[in-house]
Amino acid sequence: MKRLVLILAVMLLGAHEAAAKPTVSDIRVGQHPDKTRLVLELSEAPNYRVFLLPNPYRVVIDLPELDWSVPESKIPDGAGAINALRFGLFAPGTSRVVLDVKQPVLVKNAFVLPPKDGRPHRFVVDIEPVTLAAFNAAPAGRLGASSEKPLRTTQTAAVAKVQPKPAGDRRPTIVIDAGHGGVDPGATGISGLLEKNLALEYAKELKSQLEATGRFRVVLTRDRDVFLALRDRIKIAHQANGDLFVSLHANNHKSRKIKGFSVYTLSEKSSDAEARNLAAKENKADIIAGFDLSEQTEVVRDILIDLAQRESKNQGNQFAADVVDEVGQVANLLGNPHRYAGFCGFEVAHNSFGAD
Repeated sequence: MKRLVLILAVMLLGAHEAAAKPTVSDIRVGQHPDKTRLVLELSEAPNYRVFLLPNPYRVVIDLPELDWSVPESKIPDGAGAINALRFGLFAPGTSRVVLDVKQPVLVKNAFVLPPKDGRPHRFVVDIEPVTLAAFNAAPAGRLGASSEKPLRTTQTAAVAKVQPKPAGDRRPTIVIDAGHGGVDPGATGISGLLEKNLALEYAKELKSQLEATGRFRVVLTRDRDVFLALRDRIKIAHQANGDLFVSLHANNHKSRKIKGFSVYTLSEKSSDAEARNLAAKENKADIIAGFDLSEQTEVVRDILIDLAQRESKNQGNQFAADVVDEVGQVANLLGNPHRYAGFCGFEVAHNSFGAD
């Protein structure tokens, strides 16, 4: 009987949580003579927080955790002052929309319209382009907006404490990092497949196969579609006392003919221009998710110093060589499959990521 009650309680809890999430059914961007307008159609009126970030200029909108039911084909690329937009789970309980803007902007209006003429609740944000001088001189009220009832937000996803390795467990610990996640989708394939979803699927399967051997202890940095800051991914690896950190990614390329597998290891210098450019793109994850990095330390620099102190560079290079040898027997390899730059991870040019 106790077991039945527990199962029912879990089922009821899941139903309550699903019903509690507001749904986004449409996203629109419109250009007007004096402003650019973003509109989200929702099943209920949300609490919200809007703020602006410089270097690069972004508009960040925090909302309660939402169910995004907008088809990928209907997501606008941008218009007016907006170059591009992205959205997703930023942290448990908080969804985030990030707008990349072409120049400094100020918040002209932010408000919620009630249902009318068959339309659901509409959350509206108006921004207007300004000069750098006007941006720097703007009053606090023009640099953001918030709902009358404050939105409870968190700065990043809560990093669950990793269970310590049991005494006497001599197996090596492998930390598998599924790249991107949540509000940071990563690359998009020609089929619409998002890198964050592919990376998570690969990470779960790799964990399952490694654990099945009984030879390894495996820890995932994330097991759901949620954003993790770079520093939090490293924090998990340290908590797990990891022996090997593997970050999974799927890059895209303008040429459909280029596809295959490669391994990147961490280094202060890049092996080539392509590796350097790719590392620069991947290391922008915190910027993409709407973090204010003006007072942050250089995360990648700190990681490099840490790894140098641990004298792990040679071990990483040997592991990469072994992986290339093994994978090359069953899969296509990119030219020069072992490269190095200011990040680490496996980089797979999946077939569906051939060209956007």
